Order: sequence, then structure tokens, then C-alpha cells
Amino acid sequence: MTPPRRQRRSPEHEPSGPPPPAENPPVQGGVTGNPERLFVIGGDGGGERADIDLVTLIVARTEPPASATPEQAALLRLCVAPLSVAELSAYLGLPFSVVTVLLTDMLAAELVQARAPIVRQKVADRSLLEAVMHGLQKL
Repeated sequence: MTPPRRQRRSPEHEPSGPPPPAENPPVQGGVTGNPERLFVIGGDGGGERADIDLVTLIVARTEPPASATPEQAALLRLCVAPLSVAELSAYLGLPFSVVTVLLTDMLAAELVQARAPIVRQKVADRSLLEAVMHGLQKL
């Protein structure tokens, strides 16, 4: 048994499909997926990088100077309150490595300050637990 042959549609009956995709479609944050664009933003990154991880908190020390790049100015505007590097990367739509290069330059210029995240104690303070327990018993 042979499969049935398909008939081609004439051009006037073909549905109009979606437009062809752009060469470098924009991703979140308006940054294109173009690697050259990321190189321009982050520079060569050949020097030493600051010891920054995803949970390091970044706080702006000054207002964006006139010489700041658009990405640096955006970072400074976002960092009025402490934000983690992971949050900054997500808000700007940039990879973690590019944000690390930007922050290393900004730390060297003393535009931002890096803080270690606040780590909670593994075991709660006994006196605090007793105070809470006594307060609950009085209710």
C-alpha cells in the first residue's frame, strides 16, 4: 500500500504565517542576544574580578556620574537600597558574568559598596526563646 500524495496549495490559499524572526531578537531588558553587545558592556574583563557571588549585596555610594555608561547608571539607580547581584542581573537582563565585570569596575571607582549577606544563626538564642515562651504563657 502506498501513502496518499499530498496536493500543494496554490499561493492564494496559503495562510500568511508569522514574520520571519529577527537576526538577534531582543531579550528581557532590551539587550540583544548578540555576544558583541555583551563584550561592549562588560569590556574585555581580562583583569582581576572582585570576589562577588550571587548573594552579595550591592549598595550605591553616589549618584551616577556623567561619565557612567548607561548600564552603570542603571545599576546605581537600582542600588539605592541593597540588592543582591542575582537581582541586579535579573532586573538588567544581563548575565551574571557581565554584571560581575561591571561591578568590579564600579567597586574600583568607589561608586558602589559590596556587603556580605546577613547570615542567620543556625541555632536560636536560648534566652530569646525563653522570653518568647514566657510571653506566650502570659497570654
